[in-house]
Amino acid sequence: MLKAPKKLLIFAYGNPGRGDDALGPELIEFIEAEGMPDTEYQNDMQLQVEHVIDLMGRELILFVDADASCPEPFHFSRISAEKDDSYTSHAMTPHALLHAYHHVYRDEAAPAFLLRIRGYQFELGDPLSAKASGNLDAAIAFTRKLSTNADLLHWQSSHG
Repeated sequence: MLKAPKKLLIFAYGNPGRGDDALGPELIEFIEAEGMPDTEYQNDMQLQVEHVIDLMGRELILFVDADASCPEPFHFSRISAEKDDSYTSHAMTPHALLHAYHHVYRDEAAPAFLLRIRGYQFELGDPLSAKASGNLDAAIAFTRKLSTNADLLHWQSSHG
């Protein structure tokens, strides 16, 4: 018998071997250890079209990634399906994954959000930088608030 998917999906992506690109996977590690009810955690090096199946049956989706251009310590926003240049590539943006979901299932995915954590060093073999570690701490605290007040996400999905 198949289990029903958890209501909230937190999907982090990034390469742990590339310094601050590990911010998403690091956030998942901390948040998953705390165990939030009705939440599933996914982690991969990049988003791929196969991940559309992971979006099925969700009420809310939170993507988490490192970003070298967002403001410190992080940027949080609602996102929507959008066909972009990554649509047919090996690695996809969250927007393109939502678009692929719509294309495959002929339905809209659950309301989705993107948490971009400011990173600085992305070279192969780099450790997580001190500045990015501080940004990660702020993003973890923010995600904890979201997890304990999922109504905030529901409110933002209906107003935003």
